[in-house]
Formats: sequence, C-alpha cells, structure tokens
Amino acid sequence: MKLLVTGGCGFIGSNFVRMMLQRYPDCDITNLDKLTYAGNPENLKDIRDNPNYSFIKGDICDPHVVEKAMENVDIVIHFAAESHVDRSIEDGDVFVRTNVLGTNTLLNCALRSDIKKFIHVSTDEVYGSTETGSFKEEDNLEPSSPYSSSKAGSDLLAMSYHTTYGLPVSITRCTNNFGPYQYPEKLIPLFITNLMESEKVPVYGTGLNIRDWIHVDDHCSGIDFVLQNGNSGEVYNIGGGNELTNLDITHRVLKDLGKDESMIRYVEDRKGHDFRYSLDCTKLKKMGWKPEYDFESALSSTVKWYVENRWWWEPLKQ
Repeated sequence: MKLLVTGGCGFIGSNFVRMMLQRYPDCDITNLDKLTYAGNPENLKDIRDNPNYSFIKGDICDPHVVEKAMENVDIVIHFAAESHVDRSIEDGDVFVRTNVLGTNTLLNCALRSDIKKFIHVSTDEVYGSTETGSFKEEDNLEPSSPYSSSKAGSDLLAMSYHTTYGLPVSITRCTNNFGPYQYPEKLIPLFITNLMESEKVPVYGTGLNIRDWIHVDDHCSGIDFVLQNGNSGEVYNIGGGNELTNLDITHRVLKDLGKDESMIRYVEDRKGHDFRYSLDCTKLKKMGWKPEYDFESALSSTVKWYVENRWWWEPLKQ
C-alpha cells in the first residue's frame, strides 16, 4: 500500500501512522501536515527515520502541494482538520477554510490522481445531540457548532464526489478519543496536565454532559478495518461503548492522580453545549470489528503516559 495521510502529525493521525507502519512493514506512508499549533513533529519522533515514511509540510488547501503529495499514491486517509469546538465558537473562519475548502481540494486532486480509496475521517458531532437512543449512519446531520457544521459540510462534499464522480470514498465517524500525544487543550490531557501542575480543572456547567470515549488505538484499528473491508459510498460509525459524563471523567482522573474534588473549578457553560453524543456501531461490529481496550485500564495508562512524558506536553502549555 502507498498511503497519503493528511494531518499525520496530529493526535489521531500520528497514532494511525505509527500503527500502520507496525501492522504493514512494507507499506509506504507520506504524511502531509501544515504543522499548525496542534500538528507536532515530536508525535512521530520515533519513526521519522523509517525508510517507508516521508513527510511533506503543506496546506491541504493548496492544490499544487496536494497534487505533488498524491503522486504514486493509492490510498488517502484524511485526518487533517481544525477540531476544537471552543476555538470554532470564537472564530469559525479557519474551520470552514480547512475542513470544507481543504477537503474539497483533496477530493478534486484525488479524482485527477485516480486514487483507489479515500477514507474521510469525521466525527459523531455531525449528528448533533440526543437525550435518548443512538445515531445510525443513515440519520440526518444536525450539527451545532461551527466546528461540527464544517465537518458535516466536508462529509457531504466527500459523499457527493462518490455519487457524482464515482470517487471511492468511505466516511468514518468516531466518538471522543483519548490516549498519548493528544494536544492538551482537550478535556482528558488538559485535566491531567493541569493537576500535575497543581492547577484546578475547569468543568463546564454542571459537568453532566455525556460523551462516548474510545482509546485512539481502537479508533485507528477501526479506520484500518474500514480501509480493508468497507465499501465505497458508505458511512461507518466507530465508538468505544463508554458513555460517561464529563464529571465522571473528571473524578476518574482525580483518583488516578491522587487528587480530590477541591481541584474542580466549575465554569460558565459552553455556548450551545450539546448534551449527549451517542453512536450506534452495530454496522461495523456485524462486519467483525470491535474495540479492544478496557476503558478503566486505558485511562489509567493514558494518565501514566502524560506523567512520564512531561518533555512532550510542557512546551505546548507555555
């Protein structure tokens, strides 16, 4: 396999690149990343000398860069995205540019480059919030934030290239990820690193908003499973089956680090804060995929990783 991975220096993308090189030693991976604030070359420090890995610094909105990166490539795995909800609420422009226009540039170039498979990595947030039940792949998209709306737009664009041009596109939509190399603006690494620096953790509102959590390695294995077994023109939900309130997560992190509730600081709720995300992952599980990580042990190992790797996250919080 000759893969182009966009956003491969980000959290999920870097874990995917590492996993694929371990699983398929003969595959060639080109990583195209703009290296924005969340794109960190240190995420792939351990494999940068691998002869089957190459890196291109560039913007997915630049067709010349993308065309060059797609030369002799069979498969595109598209992670590159602006993904922080709070930042999108403050300024949605960059989210529309990267997530919508950037995806369109990739799809255009993929069409001209005769790409054999295009995996568009999306999010459960495109479905919106639900108090009961779980979203299936065919459910309507009702995103709430500028971030999730831009991702929904990119999903629709990706599928339109399959419907109109026959581009072999598959879409994956995943729940909240956690694990090593996650930028410390996200809930779990933010809380771990704050507590390690004796700072309180900010919990929105009452902390009762619900998310489903999945270890990043399980997400990456789900994407690989879709790559190997999925059909073009279809959507696949990937979830961990660990629905917890934000307060549940907070208490678990506090316990792992030997802290108490005095380290919680309740803050004004996020604007338009979705109450609950939930995916029905029956489709993928019937095909033979399931998450492997136990949540409790995976969270503890994640806490341990941040404790042991201050060199990685301390510069990012300065």
